[in-house]
Amino acid sequence: MFFKQLATKEASLSYLLGCGSLGKAIAVDVVAGDEDWFVEQAEAQNVSITHVLETHVHADHYSGGRALAERLGAKYCLYKDASPEFEFEPLNDGDVIDVGNVKVRVIYTPGHTMDSISLAVSDNRRSEEPWFLLTGDTLFVGSIGRPDLAGREKEMAGMLFDTLHTKLLSFPDTTEIYPAHQAGSVCGAGISGKPVSTLGFEKRFNPMLSVTDKDEFVQLLTKEIPPRPAEMDKIVAANIKA
Repeated sequence: MFFKQLATKEASLSYLLGCGSLGKAIAVDVVAGDEDWFVEQAEAQNVSITHVLETHVHADHYSGGRALAERLGAKYCLYKDASPEFEFEPLNDGDVIDVGNVKVRVIYTPGHTMDSISLAVSDNRRSEEPWFLLTGDTLFVGSIGRPDLAGREKEMAGMLFDTLHTKLLSFPDTTEIYPAHQAGSVCGAGISGKPVSTLGFEKRFNPMLSVTDKDEFVQLLTKEIPPRPAEMDKIVAANIKA
């Protein structure tokens, strides 16, 4: 497996990963303006990007994912319930994307948004057990995603609690997590500047993960929500426009 993390605008984190020996790769959460970087990195690794995935429709930055997919003839993938004005490859909970010796399993993780997914990544040359999770805006290093962007913060906070405790936290403590943002993002409060962690470390030191009562979790998460991203409606409209 090869794995590249790109720190980009708006404190976003994008990813390129795949199987060098079989020449396949996927790109995740590409930010507009970074398309050339993915093309250059893929050429350097001698791989073809077959899929471009979004962990959700982003509200804080313009996506470059569809432009990259069209440029390379790759599939542009969103969760099936996303509703852009263009055609896309719909992803279902439990889908597995074959990237050579790398397998990427889709996990539906609503809470930040209704179309949020995480990705469990395995390198079958080492183990069929997932090595790491790409957690999007659901779980950050030191924080979790904000629940208010759909305008139903208490309902979404409850979904986020269920997502964390029934899905992501069920993975082994040794599982690495790679989120879609680091410190400086408005998509969560108190996000660390360190762009990787493990589930075990987050269980011990991420303040919201220590809250095991759902009602208390919802109350705490919705008590002090950061300001909404600047031009959020304009950005979302651009990211779903045909």
